[in-house]
Parts: sequence; C-alpha cells; structure tokens
Amino acid sequence: MRRATIKDVAVAAGVSRSTASRALTGRGYVATDVRERVLAAAENLRYVPDATARYLKQQVSLSLGVLVSDLRNSFYARLAAGVGQAARSQGYSLVLAEDGGSAEAQVEAAETFVATRVAGVVVTPVSADVTTYLFRHRIPVVEIDRQFAAGECDAVVVDNQGASQRVIEHLVGLGHRRIALFIDETTWTTGRERHAGYQAALAAAGIALDPDLVVSSGWDVDAARAAARTLLGPDERPTAVFAANNVLAEGVWRAASDLGLTIPDDVSLVSFDDAPWMSLVTPGLTAVAQDEAALGETAVRRLLERIAEPDAAPVTVMVSTRIVHRASTRTITA
Repeated sequence: MRRATIKDVAVAAGVSRSTASRALTGRGYVATDVRERVLAAAENLRYVPDATARYLKQQVSLSLGVLVSDLRNSFYARLAAGVGQAARSQGYSLVLAEDGGSAEAQVEAAETFVATRVAGVVVTPVSADVTTYLFRHRIPVVEIDRQFAAGECDAVVVDNQGASQRVIEHLVGLGHRRIALFIDETTWTTGRERHAGYQAALAAAGIALDPDLVVSSGWDVDAARAAARTLLGPDERPTAVFAANNVLAEGVWRAASDLGLTIPDDVSLVSFDDAPWMSLVTPGLTAVAQDEAALGETAVRRLLERIAEPDAAPVTVMVSTRIVHRASTRTITA
C-alpha cells in the first residue's frame, strides 16, 4: 500500500488540505470537532508527516544530531539517551551517530548531519575538526563532556579537575601516599583536567609526584588490564589507584583479580565515572558519578537557545558531580 498523504487525510475527514494541516500541526484555529475528526482520520490512515517536505516548505528542521564516541561505553550510551529524552520532550527527533573516537569518522558523521538538515548537533568531540565543519555549514553545535572550541562554541562539561582533586584528597585522608593514576590521554580537556586535579591534590598534601605512578593505558579494557598487571606487581606496588574513566577502572579491577589481589585489602580503587557494574560487584566500587541525563538535558536546552539566538556569546555550562562512596577503599597506616 502507498503511504498516506495529507491530501488523503483531508479527503477522509471531509475538510480542505489547509484545514487538515492546521489540525495536525496545531498552528492556527480549527474547531475542536473538526480537529478530532482530522486526527481520527490520520490515525486510521496511519499518516506520518513528511519531514523533508515540511523542511522544504518551512525551512525549519525538527531533528537534532547527536554524535558520541562509543555506544558500548555506558557513559556515552546514557549520555545519548539523556539527549534523546530531552529532544523528544521539545518535539525534536534524534539522528544518532557513533565515531569510535576517530576525528575522520566525526567529520563523516557531520556531513550526514548537514545532508539531513538537522537543526543542530550535540557532540563529544575528539578534535576541533567536527565543530569547524559544522560551523562552516551554519549548523549550531554544543560540545559536551570535552571541549575543543572553548570560547567559540557552547559547551556542557563537568568540573573534572575539582572532582579528581577531591578523590585524591579522600585517598590521602585515608593514609595513602603511593597513589597511581590510570589515564587514557592528557591532550583532551577531560584527561588534562583530571591529571591536573591529581597533581594539585598531591602537591597540597606535600607528596612528590612519581612519574612511574602515572600510567597512560589507552582506550580499552584489555590495554588497561595489561598495564595494570605490570603496575600492580610485587615491586613498589601503589596502595591506591585512581582510574580516570570507567573503562580503565574495569581494566584495573580485572588485573587485580588476575594477580590474586583483593580490593581494598591489597589495593584501593576509585573510578571517574560510575558505571552500572560498579554497584553490582563485591566490594562496590567508589566512583565519581556524572549525571548523564542532566548533561544531555542541559546540552539540548543550550542548543535550542543557540538556535533561537544564533548571535549570542558562547556559553560553557558546568554540571556538578558527586563521589559515590562504596567499599573499594580502606584506611592504611604508615
């Protein structure tokens, strides 16, 4: 069967095409009984508005693009879900893309967003290229989680440095002095700021920075697991590890199990990002919790404000975090 058109709805409801359009869009006056008749006809015919035709007529898109690094990672999955929920509440549909952490793949996704005429894009950038490309095509952008165009583009982030500093202060307060940092990178704002928080807390406590305790272990669980097995060996093992994201935390957790180490008796562990598994294992893992739904909602709100006021100054919004204390850390004595 062919797809029903607005003309079919109008004929079935016994009204003009313009009246059917007003009843379906809610724009303009239509008597209540007529609107109900049109809506009933649309439902019976399973009518779905043609978004492309609506765009060509009104030059208004009701879809938003969201581009994240890895949907297998619970943080990005929940972030995308938060964006989607907020977008739908404002009458927008979502065009979702994943880039695998590749700057080239991000630009390819941006090309798709431009081709499908999205009204704006929320992105977790891995370089400045994607934002630059979208700006060149006059597509509003909000960077989320990390920034590559600070001062030029709206952004929604968390206080990475402050949260990391509080974690290290907590571990120092428990008596730890050999505290390792597992980190994926220090070139993005997330990694750079979390590393800075680690350094600041150690300096404030009068603990000298040991470069051997700062481990860059890539972006996947297996790489982190291998690096952690080396770090947690018998020679000069740290008493605590701060993993700068949930993937790295899983790698450290698995490495400790491989080596027959008990958390927290042999080594304390804290994660930045509170993944679902962390509350299911024993002992539960202490973590910095980010509110992904709030991040997504704030990003959509900021994006719609940008669409409404394209010439306003760029704004960076900081969303709060909290440390969820579980049972993966312990007090030690000198």
